[in-house]
Amino acid sequence: MNTNPLVRGYEVVIGFETHAQLSTASKIFSGAATAFGAAPNTQACAVDLALPGTLPVLNRGAVERAIRFGLAVGATVAPVSIFARKHYFYPDLPKGYQISQYEIPVVQGGRVDFLLDGQARSVRLVRAHLEEDAGKSLHEDFHGLTGIDLNRAGTPLLEIVTEPELRSSAEAVEYAKTLHALVVWLGICDGNMQEGSFRCDANVSVRRPGAPLGTRREIKNLNSFRFLQQAIDYEVQWQIDRLEDGLAIEQATVLFDPASGQTRAMRSKEEAHDYRYFPDPDLPPLVIAPDWIARERAALPELPQAMAERLQRDDGLPAHDAAMMTQGRGFAAYYEAARDAARAAGAPPKAVANWMMGEVSKRLNAQALAIEDCPVPAATLAVLLARVHDGTISNNAARQVFDALWAGEGLEVDALIDAKGLRQMRDAGALEAIVDEVLAKNAKSVDEFRAGKDKAFNALVGQVMKATQGKANPAQAAELLRRRLSQGG
Repeated sequence: MNTNPLVRGYEVVIGFETHAQLSTASKIFSGAATAFGAAPNTQACAVDLALPGTLPVLNRGAVERAIRFGLAVGATVAPVSIFARKHYFYPDLPKGYQISQYEIPVVQGGRVDFLLDGQARSVRLVRAHLEEDAGKSLHEDFHGLTGIDLNRAGTPLLEIVTEPELRSSAEAVEYAKTLHALVVWLGICDGNMQEGSFRCDANVSVRRPGAPLGTRREIKNLNSFRFLQQAIDYEVQWQIDRLEDGLAIEQATVLFDPASGQTRAMRSKEEAHDYRYFPDPDLPPLVIAPDWIARERAALPELPQAMAERLQRDDGLPAHDAAMMTQGRGFAAYYEAARDAARAAGAPPKAVANWMMGEVSKRLNAQALAIEDCPVPAATLAVLLARVHDGTISNNAARQVFDALWAGEGLEVDALIDAKGLRQMRDAGALEAIVDEVLAKNAKSVDEFRAGKDKAFNALVGQVMKATQGKANPAQAAELLRRRLSQGG
């Protein structure tokens, strides 16, 4: 498989900057709340407003979350890191600078592994650094004016920066999904893209294979995976068109318009020297002692990749299934609870994974529910799968029972099976008699089967199922039919 697909003869080069809002109750340098949805400017204190005489105080919880992320991606957690002032003017930036990290970030290096079409991929991280968010400009319902909401000012962010190693929009999306799942799994970010808790900036350029890196344009504030892919695909085609017309690409910051499906330039792209970085004199260096790192390491949950490898090894799941079972901690917990109960009842882990990827996910997605809100408990699903495995009901009957469970008709699997008359026939003699009757009444299909038409056999199985009102075990019915046909019956 070609890991570096070309687009019209050009190689696509993508680097990522992701802002993950850290899940602290208060801001990174003040005690103001970070809750979403408050009335404008009700969660902005004197520090956030940069009133004279105020001083920032670093939130320990933000540092803990940064350390946790660094450990999870195999990065170096800097024993000493520095906060800097990043200067630029914007109405929603009260201080006239943003407190960030520049030369010495708290997290250095690391790697994120992910799957694309079943193939392993990896992207190296440059850094992840702590910084504060700016406020928000509001352009609606102000009669042509702009309002400023400073509730977000000072909200703690972890900016995660990759090397420019992604080579397609599909790779970019899978990386972003994997990173999103990881920060939520770690509990350091709620991952709510609609509320701005997880925002992606994609640096996109194109070049001929083997040529130096092209001029990049940064697509800002992409807050859905679908828009992310659309924006990159459009930007790639736009850059190639421009180069094919003999025109130069100018470095710029661009926005994606979902309505038109196009990117548009917002401003020329700044370089680092434009921000006039220098160490913030109000904040001492951040010192992280080895024992602090050790405590955070001990508190880490089992990571998704490690758990996926365990599920492949211990449960015999294929790599794709294991990746799906570890897409989130809630999903993983449900799987393990259902697996344990199913295994105790004699049903295999693979059956649990199949149902979670199929019937369970289908219904969760249709109703926009999280796995934590699934109306069918894991233990109940396990009982249902055990009844399929021991031949009590067919897969089709199991789906009928599952529908009833989902609708809240009851949580007793066996009671529902009996109430709906779904138990498969156990009487082999009775089934043999029905098979003989079907063969006698369907001589044409018997002749067609013996003439080599496989569809005729399926028709005979269907007749047996019809005669038993679906209560025959399809595999048992097929076996009896083959035996009778081979005997010349």
